[in-house]
Amino acid sequence: MRLLLVEDDATLAAHLRDALRERGFAVDWTDNGIDGEFMGDEVEYDCVVLDLGLPGRPGLEVLGHWRSRGNGIPVLVLTARDAWHERVDGLKAGADDYLGKPFHFEELLARIEALTRRHHGRVSPQLEAAGIRLDEERQVALDRDGHEHPLTGTEFRLLRYFMLNPGVVLAKGRLTEHLYEEDADRDSNVLEVYVRRLREKLGADLITTRRGQGYLFGPAK
Repeated sequence: MRLLLVEDDATLAAHLRDALRERGFAVDWTDNGIDGEFMGDEVEYDCVVLDLGLPGRPGLEVLGHWRSRGNGIPVLVLTARDAWHERVDGLKAGADDYLGKPFHFEELLARIEALTRRHHGRVSPQLEAAGIRLDEERQVALDRDGHEHPLTGTEFRLLRYFMLNPGVVLAKGRLTEHLYEEDADRDSNVLEVYVRRLREKLGADLITTRRGQGYLFGPAK
């Protein structure tokens, strides 16, 4: 999954970006509200982590602009720990969740994962589809016979997105938008390689190629 991090504290942003990448997320970062608002409108992110005290344009204004244009991207707002009014204002402006600074990374991660699951219509904390279970913490897939298959970072991101959208034909362009960061190589042939690897690990019938359309994970809805 692909996240947008809008945070002007470069040290904190670098730490969060590295930690989130290790946990299987592609992360784009910007340090100001103007660029953050533009990026949030241009890319279909799975979640945005939005600080409120931003240069250029305050985070609350960015959020308000998104919602006024019908942009329903999931947004987790970062606030000062004692600024209860910021939390209230953020929720009223359309934030999906908030977290006060300072915070523990594991709590941030848990909130992001919960937001993205809800955004894709999944309420269970255990990601399971088409007989496959995904251990997100260990980045391991369990096949229909219960055998474990360790995944590379890209394999994990791709399988997780497939499992969040079972039975839906996903175009290659949509998949690459959610798999890779802004400056990454998005060669569609590379995507085919990772699809083939998942088939080899989990079953050739798990992912169907729809010519001219994309890929289908599991049975069609």
